[in-house]
Amino acid sequence: MSDVWRRTPITVGGGVGRAAEHPGMRDPRYLARRRSLAAPARGHRVGDPSPQVLYTEEEQATWREVHRALAESQRAHACRAALDGREAAAIPADHIPQHAEIGARLRRLTGFDYTLAGGAVASRRFLCSMARGYFHAVQFIRHPAVPMYSPEPDVVHDVFGHGAHLALPEFAAIYRLVGEAAARLETEEALQIVTDIYWFTLEYGVVDEGGVPKAYGAALLSSYGELGRLGGCRLADLDVPGMLATPYEISGYQPVLFRARSLGHVADTLAGFLGRLDDGDAPELRRAAVAGRRAGRSRS
Repeated sequence: MSDVWRRTPITVGGGVGRAAEHPGMRDPRYLARRRSLAAPARGHRVGDPSPQVLYTEEEQATWREVHRALAESQRAHACRAALDGREAAAIPADHIPQHAEIGARLRRLTGFDYTLAGGAVASRRFLCSMARGYFHAVQFIRHPAVPMYSPEPDVVHDVFGHGAHLALPEFAAIYRLVGEAAARLETEEALQIVTDIYWFTLEYGVVDEGGVPKAYGAALLSSYGELGRLGGCRLADLDVPGMLATPYEISGYQPVLFRARSLGHVADTLAGFLGRLDDGDAPELRRAAVAGRRAGRSRS
């Protein structure tokens, strides 16, 4: 998962809170378990196999509970492609899948595979690995006290969201497009532009289906709460300058989501913009984005 997630807010007990308020951030037993599952990622080389994890019955029960809730909510609020991807990935309902279990299927379908992460990954490593067909994924699962939302990506997010994406060629092509742009660009300003685009599309993107907004972004697909409030979100038409000027360091769910006409519309828009983006353009684009975000905050 990219280090952009360090800034992600959470919802606790129906109210808005920061990550530090989540039970998983204050439970010593849970934190020790999380650290033990994250430790093998230190020094892990992209593409090396992930270790097998012996999950506890409590962890398996959390997975089963979240799987039931998300499967139902996705039927109502996820786009057709996301549902097709979930079916193609064969995400199990009864147990937490190992990376190798899902990864083997992804390789056959799109050439993608998981590579191990222990938590936040530097954006350049995270994005550039996608150009090579690898997606950084963690192995720990969210705290059982708040199973429908997590302050950071967990195995639910990486399987239910990104696993469903990477089982379909249409999604996999967009991941590679974003990864190839990151690999080609050298400056941190240009990399931040690619990161912002990734955030508002592959994490929080929405498409119109029959005039109804449907989720395709992985963060939406793995969040029961955000799926349920999708119809009440402020939606803007897919627009790269608009995404770059929209803040997402917020205390609560995303206030603005960008809606595309189709996945093809997403792919074409990103290909057009990222294909032209170079390091020389990035400083001016970033200045415009920062000005736009400041203006947006002053109006809110």
